[in-house]
Amino acid sequence: MIPRQGWRCAGLVGVCPSHLAVQTLYRQATPTSRIGAVMPKEALLLRTLVELADNLVDDFDVVDLLDHLSERCVEALDVASAGVMLAAPGGDLQVVASSSEAMRTLELFQLQSDEGPCLDCYRSGDPIINLELSAADRRWPRFTARAIAQGFRSVHSLPMHLRGRTIGAMNLFRTARGALDDTDVLAAQALADVATIAILQHQVAADAHILNDQLSEALNSRIVIEQAKGKISEAAGLDMDHAFRRLRGHARNHSLALAELSRRVADGTLAPGSLDPLPPDRRA
Repeated sequence: MIPRQGWRCAGLVGVCPSHLAVQTLYRQATPTSRIGAVMPKEALLLRTLVELADNLVDDFDVVDLLDHLSERCVEALDVASAGVMLAAPGGDLQVVASSSEAMRTLELFQLQSDEGPCLDCYRSGDPIINLELSAADRRWPRFTARAIAQGFRSVHSLPMHLRGRTIGAMNLFRTARGALDDTDVLAAQALADVATIAILQHQVAADAHILNDQLSEALNSRIVIEQAKGKISEAAGLDMDHAFRRLRGHARNHSLALAELSRRVADGTLAPGSLDPLPPDRRA
C-alpha cells in the first residue's frame, strides 16, 4: 500500500514540493554536459515535477496539464500507456487525459462497462498495484478481455487524493511481463499527488464550489478538444493521436491555452491547416 500522507521522491518529503527546491535538484541531476543526450529517468521525473509546480498559479489549463502528465509517465516510468479520470461534480468519472487514442478508447470502455481498475481505485480510495490482468478476469471480465486484446499484461491505478477526498485516479498499463518496481510506484504516486495539488490550486482547494467549477471546466474542455481533434484529423488526413499532437504542439509553440485553441478550431475561427505542422520525427 502506498502511504497517503504526502510523498517521497529524490530526497523530497511533504505534501507539496518547494518549487525552488525541485528546480535546484533538477539542475543538479541534469549537468550541462548532458544537454542533448538522453535524459536519465531521475532527471526526467524532476523535470516533470518542476513543470507541474509551474502550474501552481491562478490560471492554467487542467486538461493540458493532465495530458502532459500522461505523456511523461510513459516516458519516465516503466509503463506503456497512461490515463487520468476525474470525477464530475455529480460523482461520475470521466476520461480527461490519455497518452494515446488507444488508451482513451480503453478508458471509455471501462466507463461504459462500469468495471475496471480506475473505477475501483476511485471508489475505494486505495491504489491497485501490479495486478496481472490474466488474474482479474473474474473481477472485471469485460474490461480484462478488452485490455488483454490490446496487448496489456498488468495495470496500476493510483488515487488522486485531496485531504481525504478522492477526486479521480491515474491508470498505468504495462505490456511487458514482470512487476513495476517500488521506485516507479512511488514516483507515479508523487506525480499524481502533485498534479492533484496543481489542479485544485491548493490555496483555494477547501472551497467546494471552486473545486466543482474547476473540475466541470476541465471536463467540458475535454469535449471541445475531441471536437478539434476530429476536425484536424479530417482536414489533414491524420490519425487522432497525431491530430492531437499537432494541436498541442501549436498551443505550446505559441503559449496558448490548449482549451482555448481547441475552441477556435472547433468553432471554425481557426482553420486546421493554419496550425503548425508536426516535426518530422513526430509523424512516424
